[in-house]
Amino acid sequence: MLKENVLHTLKKVLPPGQVFTDRASLIAYEVDAGLDKGIPEGVVFPRTAEEVVHVMRWAAAHNIPLIARGAGTGLSGGAVAERGGIIIEFVHMQRLCELDHLGRSALVEPALINLRLDERAQTMGLYFPPDPSSQRASTMGGNVAENSGGPHCFKYGVTTNYVTGMDVVLADGEQIQVGGRALDYPEYDFCGLITGSEGMLALMTSLSLRLLRRPPAVKTLLAIFDSVEQAGTAVSAVITAGLVPATMEMMDQRIVRIIEPFAHANLPLDAGAVLIIEFDGYPESLDRQLDEVIAILEQHGGKDMRIARDEEERSKIWLARKSAAGAIAREAPAQYTVDITVPRSHLAEMLAEANRIGDAYDLRMGHVFHAGDGNLHPLILVPEPDNAELMGRIHAGGREMASVCVAMGGSITGEHGVGIEKRDFMPLMHRPAEMLAMWDVKQAFDPRGLLNPGKIFPRPAHDETGPYGSYVPLSQLVPEVAELSEHAYTPATAQEAALQLQALSQAGRPVTITSVPLSSHHEQTGTFISTTALRGIKAYAPEDLYVTVGAGTPLAEIQSFLAERGKYIPLVSPWPEATIGDLVASNLNAPLRMRYGAIRDNVLCATVALADGRVIRTGRPIVKNVAGFDLTKAFVGSHGTLGLLTDISLKMYAQPRSRQTLLFPVDDLSTGLRWGQEMLQLALTASAIVLIPGSAYGNMQSAYWLAYTAEGVQEDVEAELAQVSQVLQRCQAPTPITTDTPGGTELWTSTLASAGTDSLLVRIGIPVKDVPAYLEDLSSLLENDPYVVDFGSGFIYATHSSGDIQAARQWLARLRQPALNHHGYAIVIAQPTDWQEQLDRWGYQPSSLAVMQRLKKQWDPQAILNSRSFILDA
Repeated sequence: MLKENVLHTLKKVLPPGQVFTDRASLIAYEVDAGLDKGIPEGVVFPRTAEEVVHVMRWAAAHNIPLIARGAGTGLSGGAVAERGGIIIEFVHMQRLCELDHLGRSALVEPALINLRLDERAQTMGLYFPPDPSSQRASTMGGNVAENSGGPHCFKYGVTTNYVTGMDVVLADGEQIQVGGRALDYPEYDFCGLITGSEGMLALMTSLSLRLLRRPPAVKTLLAIFDSVEQAGTAVSAVITAGLVPATMEMMDQRIVRIIEPFAHANLPLDAGAVLIIEFDGYPESLDRQLDEVIAILEQHGGKDMRIARDEEERSKIWLARKSAAGAIAREAPAQYTVDITVPRSHLAEMLAEANRIGDAYDLRMGHVFHAGDGNLHPLILVPEPDNAELMGRIHAGGREMASVCVAMGGSITGEHGVGIEKRDFMPLMHRPAEMLAMWDVKQAFDPRGLLNPGKIFPRPAHDETGPYGSYVPLSQLVPEVAELSEHAYTPATAQEAALQLQALSQAGRPVTITSVPLSSHHEQTGTFISTTALRGIKAYAPEDLYVTVGAGTPLAEIQSFLAERGKYIPLVSPWPEATIGDLVASNLNAPLRMRYGAIRDNVLCATVALADGRVIRTGRPIVKNVAGFDLTKAFVGSHGTLGLLTDISLKMYAQPRSRQTLLFPVDDLSTGLRWGQEMLQLALTASAIVLIPGSAYGNMQSAYWLAYTAEGVQEDVEAELAQVSQVLQRCQAPTPITTDTPGGTELWTSTLASAGTDSLLVRIGIPVKDVPAYLEDLSSLLENDPYVVDFGSGFIYATHSSGDIQAARQWLARLRQPALNHHGYAIVIAQPTDWQEQLDRWGYQPSSLAVMQRLKKQWDPQAILNSRSFILDA
């Protein structure tokens, strides 16, 4: 317990009325929406980021834990002060600071309610897709802390896919920014690591969020099945057919009989399972997509299908789906929600197993779950929460379900988080080396363990001397340092790579990771590890929409393999020899990210060899997985400085049914920039909006070309391109050329590829809305060399062909300072070989640099990996 004099000093940190230590106030904060409890020793209500800093510095000075809390809607005990300490309640920090229509982004404080953000975005025709069932009450800070999902994640992804930056306060009281309003800053992706970290790494004070255009039409289908297993098989069939509904949600008979008397949504009480499938897009496409999915459902036992006639009927259906917890409250005083995810192909099998386990433990249970994601929610009614024997059966049943789920390649939690509830389940899914890697992240951010202690990490066994006493470091298995006589290594497995790296680390020999054969480096000095033997398709899972490949596999080889099967991954490189490991490590994103997300959004998991000899698996090949810190994000864009990627699992898509491009000739830069921003407001199925300086197309010459590429269902593509043409006609644009190729991405690729080996290639990243102002100010500097503008990302790729390094430095400096003034950056992504040590590639210092260096020290203690290849050594 805190002494009264210490609590008294806390009351001096904030203005009167913002600190509470009375018993009545503390009891109000002893639980979240789950079953775990813990009484805090105080509750504070900061109103500004500066006050959060004051509280954190006070806590650090007195070595007192802080537990961040929003609306308390979490289900895993993540905001419960199990070990005492102070709750820092963010409820007063709820402003929508900026809603940027041009840049399709928002800047919010952590306590803004999710639904309020989406409602405000809707007034501008925009959309924030992550919509947890608690959307009407949960806050954005809580959603980010738990990496919340929701019904629309099958098509649109989870919260981490929409967070581009955040301002945070570290455990020592330091304020830093990670990410921001621009994209792909040259830094470790701590934004991705903090998202889903359950308040254990930092306190968020503001969030930069990405928004989408709101689909103009939506239709909701209700289908009935005789059993959940039958419905689960139908869901897999829809996915295999290459259809992408916005949602696929399922409820079983037991839940329907509880919900219907509460929601009055006209759900059939005799149905074995009810499946909700929703399509969104242009009105022209919805009927055809629904006809196709209805035919598939009928083939798999679907019947009594009905489409919601209007918004009122649709709203009732969704109210029913999102009211399961409220309806259960009429049946029992408490409930226990199991949150597990399996690969979609195992959905029916897992449902049967969950029912078997529920029956074995004599539990009253029903199912409501995100079928499209493989994310199950068996809901267990708890008629007597104080009955120890009943609670023992419930927890035992939940653990057994989680264990079966992991055996199927799934996760112990898809969206609710680990918290207190599942911390002891973590060893079911993660090996000691992986748990220790997460602990390393915690040490880099919060070495004294002040932020939300006791969450995620399992309680140590009685005979463990450290956090993971059972971990045996591979250093005990490494050959003697004297055996390291080679200067080049080509590991064929992750284990072999780890042993080589660990031995090199012991010897203090810096190593360069390369994706080309080692014979290419025969004249160069130093030690090299090549990924050329880490090659090939390791797993192809069309029913689960992922592919696992060796990191040394050329991207072109992967795409060729998938194209033969009607699939592809939405990644592109301008350089044909690039491997998937190159692409992930460098985080080079093409314009089609606006349709499919960035590399970080398409990498599901990876196997990594660390320099200290550990081999870790950073996740699972499933869409929803919040079982611990998202280690995958740390390696995307890390330039090989944290570990050696050995295999990578990626989201896979069916080939678009249609892809078309409008090419507009443009007379001057200002006009092209204005038209490009007009186009961006229409983007729904767009995969590229790019502007390039003049060149010939067919028989036509133009000062500039503006390309708009759309892909997806044919009716959607045609409707969107018609809208673009109409809007630009009102801007007096000429009639565009309609073409299948080149598309916007091909124009981007050819521009970057045209930069010769003696040229400087630079990526400028700035907030999307600032692109026109930036370019118009610097147009004279860029007019003599090729460049390309990627409107969706806020990127300008510029080349400089002068062989004079002094002139190149001056040119680069003139690009950089305005970019920094716009809260962006300008980095070199290719340069002449003989300039490698003479030019500052980065020109940017992230405020997270000290934390980056601490994390590298944890995973690469001798700093041998890719020395001087990233901003750490700038």
